[in-house]
Amino acid sequence: MHIEKNLFENIFNTVMDVKGKTKDNIKVRLDVALFCNFKNIELVSDASRVAKPRASFVLEKNAQLVVYKWLKSLCFPDGHASNISRMVNTEECRLYGMKSHDCHVFMKTLIPLAFRDLMPKGIWDALTEIRHFFRDISSNKLNVDHILRFETNIVGTLCKLKMIFPPSFFDSMEHLPIHLPF
Repeated sequence: MHIEKNLFENIFNTVMDVKGKTKDNIKVRLDVALFCNFKNIELVSDASRVAKPRASFVLEKNAQLVVYKWLKSLCFPDGHASNISRMVNTEECRLYGMKSHDCHVFMKTLIPLAFRDLMPKGIWDALTEIRHFFRDISSNKLNVDHILRFETNIVGTLCKLKMIFPPSFFDSMEHLPIHLPF
């Protein structure tokens, strides 16, 4: 669950562009220009200033506010998850105090709902695939065929995420899902 929590926090904070928590900052953009071939997220220089263009994986401010207001209005059955609406601060646009189980519920059920109409289809598909992996790997019943399928699918899913997010997004925690099916 800690792997899922860390991955959720990295995805959510980067997509929602949470200040101080996002994996997409100026230093990353400088590294992208040096080491990667992501022309669409490189810094843009004018005569007097440097601008950081909005990446396709980052939601616009009004879309972020829609997500936070939606989270604020959520209610779950007793015992399913904690009251996520208490963890949402719409003024600061942040989530506070998410426990591992709350992140698990978010990854398992809410990721596709929260971002479906707000993100480009390719990015939404990759996030939905990671959601399917964590939902299936935490299933009550698993058989060997499913585990073998998880092994191959997670590699492709992480490759899709690597094509979307900047290199700083991937630390050791983002690579650990590969080892979960073993």
